[in-house]
Amino acid sequence: MTGLRFHWGSALDSGQKKSTEKYRSDVLDLDGALDFAREADELGVESLLMAQSWSLPDPLPLIGAMVRETSRVRFILAYRPGLLSPTLFTQIVNTVSWMSEGRIALNLVAGISPVEQAYYGDFLAHDERYARAGEFLDVLHRLWGGKAPLTYEGAHYRLEDAQLGLGFHGGGRPEIYISGASEVARRTALDYGDCWFRYADTPAAIAELTGPFREAGREVGLRMQVLARPTREEALADLAEVMRDTDDDHRAFVAEFVAAADSQAVRTSFRLAEQSAHGWLSPMIYTGAVAYRGGPALCLVGSYAEVADHLMEYRAAGVSQFIFSGWPARDEMRRFFTGVLPLVRQREAALGGTPAGSGAEVR
Repeated sequence: MTGLRFHWGSALDSGQKKSTEKYRSDVLDLDGALDFAREADELGVESLLMAQSWSLPDPLPLIGAMVRETSRVRFILAYRPGLLSPTLFTQIVNTVSWMSEGRIALNLVAGISPVEQAYYGDFLAHDERYARAGEFLDVLHRLWGGKAPLTYEGAHYRLEDAQLGLGFHGGGRPEIYISGASEVARRTALDYGDCWFRYADTPAAIAELTGPFREAGREVGLRMQVLARPTREEALADLAEVMRDTDDDHRAFVAEFVAAADSQAVRTSFRLAEQSAHGWLSPMIYTGAVAYRGGPALCLVGSYAEVADHLMEYRAAGVSQFIFSGWPARDEMRRFFTGVLPLVRQREAALGGTPAGSGAEVR
């Protein structure tokens, strides 16, 4: 039996104690990141999501360093089609798979902002980026499926007799996560992914979307924040603390970024936040940090027991994986995996049977 799967958002802990603080994008604390990854390994975190953005160090060299310092935790490499050729990208992923004994997965992201895409010389519109992502993933699947030498001609990629000496460690391919809330994102996830990831919403709203993925043998995952404490009173007190001393300049910067974004996921999360009563989408989901941190900042708040119960509601709605973050990231990770996760496992054991979305086989 496979239970709910829990990952954490990055190993780059800036030490922030507030959701409203800016990240330091001009420094890299490699020793701190390695120590974070080692603790995640010890806590039993399944994977660390390593994001790709202009404001972050590139995840590939970081993963290369972290796999040598850990033994169990996986690394979900978030990358954008269009930055590298699919053959070179496959070669890089295969290499990391051998360095880590297969502990790498992929989160293919088409991009959320035309402004940021232009930083990298990419000027395709939203749907065209997904069309390119589909071709990119098609090539990856063919190369990992042993269809080489591969000659391929699409609208965005052309290859002649593509082949690689080093395959994926152990055969097969990495698990593939596809992010996005648009219809084209969902189609891409159904066609090429193992799991569709999106920003959070209430369990009832998510349940309306999971059917096609469950029928197709795919998983559904949520990307969100969590703030869990032994009691609800402690959780609400700490939430008030992390939201204290808001930075209006940073809020204006985020609003400007969102206005230029063409991502439905980003716009939906901000719309949910704007429509929420007094900063709460529901008694368990706080939206007040979205204005400072974006879509992933929809935050599950409560006691350890309340959070565990709410996760079981998501399970019933068809969700099987979560990528969480918190403030500070490392402290919240420790609280979740020592305080909440044991309660989730108890609830799963009491229910019996096979959990929803019990794990897609890598095909």
